[in-house]
Amino acid sequence: MAFTGFGADLRAADLPVPEPGPGEVLVRVLTSSVNGFDLGVLGGYLQGVYAYEFPVVLGKDFAGTVAAVGADVTGLTPGDGVFGVVMRPTLGQGGFAEYVAVSERYGLARIPDGLDPLRAGVLGLAGTAALDAVDAVAPAPGETVLISGATGGVGAFAVQLAAARGARVIATARPGAEAAFVTALGATWAVDRTDLPARVRAIAPGGVDAVLHLAGDGPALTALLADGGRLASTLHYVPEESGRDIKATAVMADPDPATLARLAADAVAGRLRVPVARSYPLAEAPRALDDFTAGAVGKLAVTI
Repeated sequence: MAFTGFGADLRAADLPVPEPGPGEVLVRVLTSSVNGFDLGVLGGYLQGVYAYEFPVVLGKDFAGTVAAVGADVTGLTPGDGVFGVVMRPTLGQGGFAEYVAVSERYGLARIPDGLDPLRAGVLGLAGTAALDAVDAVAPAPGETVLISGATGGVGAFAVQLAAARGARVIATARPGAEAAFVTALGATWAVDRTDLPARVRAIAPGGVDAVLHLAGDGPALTALLADGGRLASTLHYVPEESGRDIKATAVMADPDPATLARLAADAVAGRLRVPVARSYPLAEAPRALDDFTAGAVGKLAVTI
């Protein structure tokens, strides 16, 4: 599923099977997923950041089996199960395809026994972003962490990872199914985004210890931090100097093999739930993007 130029729709395309270069493996893709990055690529918003090599195939995530290996590949052989994040220097190949060529050394890990390709295929980018964001604020047991955007893929992982460290998590969620979703993942409180400051202050009058800014208004969320608090933003918001000794980190997901392996091990051990809300066949990838934009709860998988 590719698009041929800026402003073009995502459509089925018949493209040559990629050839793995030195240090690369060719993966027969079984599962990918929808991420906010894909909307940025399709909308042309990453011009100047990445070179677009049309036709551009969407899909940052992938899980599947090694189909072939390039020169200098020593750790993998055809038939091995792998998953990860497409980290090519240009936009062209992606996970919404039967095959993708990726580096053996970065953005790739083996699928361990006990992790199926469906869950592995939605884990890489969102799981890495969540882990990096939680690491950036480093919550201590008993501290209060506000997660704005808690019902999305990154948020769903972040709630679990923060709660596993003993943090008390305030998760943004609408009453009903969304609130039940985040509390089942470990959130102590679910708060509606309507009148969010008042709802958070009712729980933490002096402010929260940390904020994960995955969605919402950055300045408004920063105002809910206690003096000396920490903020991590996957939307690259960094507040101006406030005089309150706030530590802010702009988070860019770093899917190194060790991080991917840790996430997979946590999923196998039951420490990390991989919330696949719905799966779409490849031909319905545009519908998956629409549903993601409408505000899906959890991860949306695309199967090939």
